[in-house]
Amino acid sequence: MESKNLPAIVVRGIVPIPNNDFRTEIGRPISFKALDESENSFGNYILILIQKNPLIENPTPEDIEEYGVLAKTTMKLKLPNGNLKAKFNIISRIKVKEYFLTSPFFVAEYEETTTITSDVDQEMTLVRMVMSEVVNNANIVLNNAQEVVRTVQSGLTTDKLVDTIVAGLKGNEQDKYRYIAEQNLNTRLKMVLEDVAKQKMVSELEQHINEEVKRSIDESQKEYYLREKMRAIQNELGDKARKEDEVDELRNKIIAAKMPKEIEEKALQELARYSSTPPAMAESGIIKTYLDFLVALPWKKASRDSNDLSKVQEKLDKNHYGLTSVKDRIVEYLAVKISTKKNPQTILCLVGPPGVGKTSLAISIADALGRKFVKQSLGGVRDESEIRGHRRTYIGALPGRILTGMKNAGTVNPVFLLDEIDKMSSDYKGDPASAMLEVLDPEQNAKFSDHYLEENYDLSQVLFITTANYLENIPAPLRDRMEIVELSSYTEFEKFNIAKSHLIEKQLKAHGITNKEFSVTDETIYHIIRHYTREAGVRELNRFIGTLIRKGIKEILMEKKPRIDVNLDNVEHYLGKQRFSHNLADVRDQVGVATGLAYTQFGGDTLSVEVTYFKGKGSLSLTGKLGDVMKESAITALSYVKANAEKFDIDPVFFDTHDIHVHVPEGATPKDGPSAGITITTAILSAITGKLIDKEVGMTGEMTLRGYVLPIGGLREKSIAAHRSGLKTILIPKENEKDIEDIPVEVKNALKIISVANISEVFEVAFKH
Repeated sequence: MESKNLPAIVVRGIVPIPNNDFRTEIGRPISFKALDESENSFGNYILILIQKNPLIENPTPEDIEEYGVLAKTTMKLKLPNGNLKAKFNIISRIKVKEYFLTSPFFVAEYEETTTITSDVDQEMTLVRMVMSEVVNNANIVLNNAQEVVRTVQSGLTTDKLVDTIVAGLKGNEQDKYRYIAEQNLNTRLKMVLEDVAKQKMVSELEQHINEEVKRSIDESQKEYYLREKMRAIQNELGDKARKEDEVDELRNKIIAAKMPKEIEEKALQELARYSSTPPAMAESGIIKTYLDFLVALPWKKASRDSNDLSKVQEKLDKNHYGLTSVKDRIVEYLAVKISTKKNPQTILCLVGPPGVGKTSLAISIADALGRKFVKQSLGGVRDESEIRGHRRTYIGALPGRILTGMKNAGTVNPVFLLDEIDKMSSDYKGDPASAMLEVLDPEQNAKFSDHYLEENYDLSQVLFITTANYLENIPAPLRDRMEIVELSSYTEFEKFNIAKSHLIEKQLKAHGITNKEFSVTDETIYHIIRHYTREAGVRELNRFIGTLIRKGIKEILMEKKPRIDVNLDNVEHYLGKQRFSHNLADVRDQVGVATGLAYTQFGGDTLSVEVTYFKGKGSLSLTGKLGDVMKESAITALSYVKANAEKFDIDPVFFDTHDIHVHVPEGATPKDGPSAGITITTAILSAITGKLIDKEVGMTGEMTLRGYVLPIGGLREKSIAAHRSGLKTILIPKENEKDIEDIPVEVKNALKIISVANISEVFEVAFKH
């Protein structure tokens, strides 16, 4: 025993304990050779080392634990299968310092480890506790309980006492390696107490499960018994068993989603974190929500576009009356896609007053193309996180509206409607309009960055459509990235056709009756449009048609009428008194009253401008709830008349001795806009000179101090209003001649449209000579 080098065998799945006999079956050739060398050269002394992983067939030094035992072979017996059954006397613990040989067998340099004893009082206390626990629970915690108890009660040293108990302990053999590596005797005693307590808990758990199963089943139902036992075990395991199934399911979903490589790697990393995070931790729920979102996002799935242009055109025409330019643009979009076999990166912006069909048109576009449709309303959005999402470091973090919409769509190429983009605002939380720049820039949105996703997402195949009521309210950088398609207000003729072709049929279907039970005359529809609605679109008209049908159904049911026919004679019976009388042309020519043409959120309308004067000190009064622009127009108009007083045969002293009052009727209604200049000028000159203004002439245009007439917007709506009000002639700026083609044919044929470049041309037409 002078030499510190000995052959070694490596055992697996079992741990030899000093001061005990150790029996094992040896089958590996390397172990046979070590035993032979031990017998031939070392007097049967040998090292027994423990393998870390029992599944490794040919271990290397890296696969072997650092601590083992010194043993002496006391018996060898050859078995029929060729293996050896060997018995060893375990002498002491050792620590391997170095391996001299690893082939054809292990030879290791070692040193014997010494048991450390420290606090004797603590040792005695621990011994009493261990003896009490072991003796009282022998059948639960020990194999060969009677033999072990008899041995420990025979008066052993503490060291041998612990080793005897450890050798007989039930449980995982591999866990007993701790007793080989631990040198402190008191620590070993504490470890024995822990293992005894653990074994007691396992035994109690097994007993609890068995009792629960036995209470719920019959002895004759063996199969049912086994199933119930499995169920009880799973209930005790709880979330862990369920979570393992959940992790496997998520892994399959991640792989099936066909994400980009870097995102799939990130998802699998998060899944590994999720599987190792206890369910009770808040982090577990956050990771699960994130993974569910990743799986739900579309990465490859795309809907197939319809390539039949005639069918697309037919669908658009069926669902929407008019809107020719918009429908042409959609067909052009599809034509380019068919030609290039690529998705054109186009961002359409539909601009128009409320109710003209912007949202329904977007739905029809999706239907015509055969794509999924998703809508996100941006009205009132003022937090940048609404667009880009929240970072996952925050509790309650959510993805932004863009990726939420993509998740709802389920495909990478939906029609995505961003409604009311002109109503976004900004505050201290950021500017969402700036965040939208990346979404709506065809050059950037292939790599859209969402804070919640933390990776780039490709939006390049999405057909984005935005809507707005006022183009001026959209920030210039955002407006620059979109193709503007203007939807103007409907004419009466267009509203009539929409009602006949769509609204009445839709409302009849919604209320469960047919056209055999209800009818409304064409004249009545026009009457409702003119006297019950004041709007650019058809929402209010749709509501009134619904009201007519509801009241009709009530009479059919209560008064047993076979059908309801609505005409001009009974329309007030159903809808009540007329709500509006659009400004009509004056019945006679007047002094100081000029008719202007205005563009409002409800479409076009006429606007009378009244001027009078009286003795005073040369001041100018403006009433009618005018905005700053119209006030400036009035001041400009008066300055022009003053500057050209001699030309108009006006005594310059007049302006020092008289006050002038400009009033625009319906004083409670706010009015503003840069198109009333020539109207106010004409009214002021008429009032001062006494010249009559032709009652059948309407005008629109801003004016400079030199008398030049500037272009205006909304000519289509203004001309419709002029026609509706009974005017015969309208004066428009010379530079607006290009917009005459936008005026509906029926309006254009009924009006005399005169373009003017200077205010003097306005006077020639407007004043009665």
